[in-house]
Amino acid sequence: MSSDAEFRFLESLRDPATGVALQFDAVSSELRSHGRPIAKILDGIPRFTSDQHLESFGHQWTTFEVAHDDEDRATFQAKTGVSLSDLKGMRVLDAGCGGGRYSKVCAEAGAIVVGADHTRAVDKAKKLCEGLPNVSFVQADLKQLPLERSSFDFVFSIGVMHHDANTRTVFDAVAPMVKPRGRYSVWLYRRNQWWQELINSGLRTITTRLSPGILTPFCKLGAVLGGIPGVNRTLNKIINFSAHPNYENRVCDTFDWWAPKYQFHHTTDELMSWFTEAGFSNLQELPPEKTGRFYRWTWEKNLLIGSGVNVTGIRTN
Repeated sequence: MSSDAEFRFLESLRDPATGVALQFDAVSSELRSHGRPIAKILDGIPRFTSDQHLESFGHQWTTFEVAHDDEDRATFQAKTGVSLSDLKGMRVLDAGCGGGRYSKVCAEAGAIVVGADHTRAVDKAKKLCEGLPNVSFVQADLKQLPLERSSFDFVFSIGVMHHDANTRTVFDAVAPMVKPRGRYSVWLYRRNQWWQELINSGLRTITTRLSPGILTPFCKLGAVLGGIPGVNRTLNKIINFSAHPNYENRVCDTFDWWAPKYQFHHTTDELMSWFTEAGFSNLQELPPEKTGRFYRWTWEKNLLIGSGVNVTGIRTN
């Protein structure tokens, strides 16, 4: 670690258990709490975890090239309810940053960004954000973040929390990172119709047991189907595969659905109740990015597999 910004970031880190500041041992490249090593600095990134049950995401985000600047900026604004013009000078936490697409969006807009992810995806994120001195990354469990509570103006999590054994536990662990009067935005998978849930959950009992090498060819087949007009608007309402315009994104998105060990689906009312109970108000349900009468109808009827429930709110206490 060499730059002043990197040292300042290390100085801001906290023991997840006690909240006390950590000490950096330059000789061993370790972060210590009361003399006890609790993290290692590897390739310039503090590592508090290994991939563990989220290994598929480490593979996913280090394998596929899915960043598209214009699309990422539009998606970020749609899924957080925050305009890029409002980010300058904000301290922002990307909770579950993956390959760093949205961390990059925020940093380029002038925010001071911390991207946290449980997996080695942070390596890809750091590379993507190379040359942006106002963004830092940490490999850590979102349920035990080594960050100071109430220290972020804006915290967001897009498509991450539902991949833990308990989505609510992750939501509640991240919420205290938001400053009073700060904003919190969360996007989770939407609960679909019972028959869609039954089919896809049944198939996932098989796909989650497959290695990436075996599963990826099936995801590539799904990506081919996702590029066929008509098929990509009908069959993928039964068995999920991505219809993204870009082939590699379709492979990545399809892999993202079938590979993770955990995947839970939620309702808007459920997510809003979590916000309220965590001390947030001015809640707003964010509509999907796509428009069109038929698309919105299928979204409202919970027929769009892979679509989300998306809420933003302001911390009041």
